[in-house]
Amino acid sequence: MNKINFKEIIKSNNLSNLFNQGNFGIEKENLRTDLKGNLALTDFPKVFGNKIDNPYITVDFSESQIEMITPSFNSMEKTYNFLKNLNDIISTNLENEYLWPQSIPCIIPDEELIPIAKFSGEEGRKSEEYRKKLSEKYGRKIQLISGIHYNFSFSHDFLNLLYEKSETELSFKDFKDELYLKATRNFFKYGWIIIYLLGASSTVHKSYRKNCIQNMEKLNYNSFYFDGTLSFRNGKCGYKNKDKFFISHDLVKNYVEDIKKLIDLNILDGAREYYSPIRLKSKDPKNILSSLLKDGIEYLEIRTIDINPFAEAGVNLEDLKFIHLLIKYFVLKEEEHEFNENDYVRFLNNQELIANEGRNPNLEITCCKNNPIKIGDYAKEILEDIQSNLKEIDLLTKEDFDVLAFQENKIKNPENLYVNRLLKEVTKDGYIEFHLKQAKKFLLKSKNKSFVLKGYENLELSTQILLKEAIKRGVKFEILDEEENFIYFNKNSHEEYVKQATKTSLDSYVTMLIMENKVVTKKVLEKNGISVPRGLHYSDKKIAVNDFYKYENNPIVIKPKSTNFGLGITIFKDEYSFEDYKKAINLAFKEDSSILIEEFISGKEYRFFVIGDEVAGILHRVPANVKGDGKSDIYKLVEEKNKNPLRGKGYKTPLEKINLGEAESLFLKGQGKTFDYVPKDGEVIYLRENSNISTGGDSVDYTDTILDIYKRIAIRAAKSANATICGVDMMIKDLKNSNPNENYSIIEINFNPAIHIHCYPFIGKNRHLGEKILDVLGY
Repeated sequence: MNKINFKEIIKSNNLSNLFNQGNFGIEKENLRTDLKGNLALTDFPKVFGNKIDNPYITVDFSESQIEMITPSFNSMEKTYNFLKNLNDIISTNLENEYLWPQSIPCIIPDEELIPIAKFSGEEGRKSEEYRKKLSEKYGRKIQLISGIHYNFSFSHDFLNLLYEKSETELSFKDFKDELYLKATRNFFKYGWIIIYLLGASSTVHKSYRKNCIQNMEKLNYNSFYFDGTLSFRNGKCGYKNKDKFFISHDLVKNYVEDIKKLIDLNILDGAREYYSPIRLKSKDPKNILSSLLKDGIEYLEIRTIDINPFAEAGVNLEDLKFIHLLIKYFVLKEEEHEFNENDYVRFLNNQELIANEGRNPNLEITCCKNNPIKIGDYAKEILEDIQSNLKEIDLLTKEDFDVLAFQENKIKNPENLYVNRLLKEVTKDGYIEFHLKQAKKFLLKSKNKSFVLKGYENLELSTQILLKEAIKRGVKFEILDEEENFIYFNKNSHEEYVKQATKTSLDSYVTMLIMENKVVTKKVLEKNGISVPRGLHYSDKKIAVNDFYKYENNPIVIKPKSTNFGLGITIFKDEYSFEDYKKAINLAFKEDSSILIEEFISGKEYRFFVIGDEVAGILHRVPANVKGDGKSDIYKLVEEKNKNPLRGKGYKTPLEKINLGEAESLFLKGQGKTFDYVPKDGEVIYLRENSNISTGGDSVDYTDTILDIYKRIAIRAAKSANATICGVDMMIKDLKNSNPNENYSIIEINFNPAIHIHCYPFIGKNRHLGEKILDVLGY
């Protein structure tokens, strides 16, 4: 019997907060279907790279069965967000296919037509052989049953301090193993509650295995069910080992020996064929048994979670948090006696009984004292006991109450159990029809606000786009500095450091300095025969102001020498006063210690995004503007336009909110207007001359419209500064004129061009610059 009182150690040493910490990971399998709900027989999508070395997106048994794997995070919120990102990325990148939102398969063909996952190389050959053995042993159809695995470990700080305070004679490895083994033993006793509260698979399509279908009742024209079933996946026709056997959970040594015996007897083909509802996991997944003996238990894997067809990501966050409460409860709950073979068999039978008949409110199961009790009453007892145990160590938060209340509501109102909601919908719509409706709905949600990478919203949108592409390709990453958008990438030992999506090792420091310094930029471009605006450079504000006579009555641009995002820039196309000129000088000097005053080049401005030898995107950026309705003043019109969800602040959305400040006031003054002006219905009022998206402008894609001659000039401009990635801002008078002489001028080249404006233009199509950057970085 367990002699270590973990609860007492935690309580007496105030370790509750550390006990609450952990590492969380999720694995989710999803079938791919065609648009009619048939199993997709296509290969693993190439857009996700090589399935062998993509740590996030791979396959399970079948080529048609996508597997999503989150990294391990220190909070369930982070893990859940990453799972949602994987779900969004995969579903929006499938061509004419859906992710099937259910554990039980869609319309499936005959056994021999179900494609087994294909791999290359020696390791790949072994994986294929293993899957073929499984298909011969269990059949291919049953292998298509999918689910969610919940991976958890306590934090190293907690484990180390708990061990230190325990004053035990056990080694740290054995102490840690006993903690996880105790949790596992209690899982066998009480873990059935996961199936009861999260079960969401009761019906099957008529194309499923005939030996199951013939024993089921017909629900409607294309589906069958067992009347009491809560979770078909965890029940008698679900995914489980063919033979019943006992595995010890008293010591890791005995656990390993029991599994080895089954392998030696050819009952199991390997440790991974032990389909326990909970498994002990080691540091080395390829050599799990030897690694368990050497290093001990690294984490626990809970495997009884059905895909919830009502949850966009296949599972609710509240349910995942409930499982964390359960794991803590399993550690705190004292055991009444030694865990023996009878217990193991009895508790496994309990889990299957609940999976098969748990919808029956009068179902009685045997609890820990061998007394029969109704399933709902027993579930309530467990929830109350969780509260009691957490209270004892002062670890029952408002969030915990809410999570437990969410589960209690299902017990009090069985119609809220996922399986009962599912049966109602399938009865009404049909098995395939309902799940296709959900798949379409979830896909639409993934497409809406697809620019957001959940959990990473504090990063600039361009950085989010690059991370999303990294996830898609299986490139691991680490955020080194969130505020600076500084990211580390690594795949197959190929490392890259990237700042703000476009500052990379491909461009030298001096290249960045050239582009940052507008005076040097002009000289470098001129040396390479590229047209630039004429103008002067000033380091002294007084001299700049006194030179007003040189520019009076001429259209000019006043801008800081080293700036980005259009800050401090004023453009005078028409008449302007000496006072206006001075204000513009002051605005520019606020951003830098020296400024440029240049001739204004007529025409429209276009941003060319150059990467290597290619112009990957071109935008015309329309200056910040509003359109009148004949009733509202400029203040109100800006307020309304800023409500668009595409607009935000800090480059975290495709467009920036419009600001009404000194620069806008000055520009309106040149038009004889103020912010109180009420534009006529349909009248467009421009609030700035400069067209930067960062100052509230609109973006219009011109990539397929601009003549190649101007694209070649943009590439020459980038190469003149030895830049691999840059933004070239070019003024063009006549887009149709193929003779560039006197028709263009380059006003800037930018070392940090935003990519989000090309990926999510106000008008136009996504140019997928995240893909192109990872391409040029060698991923």
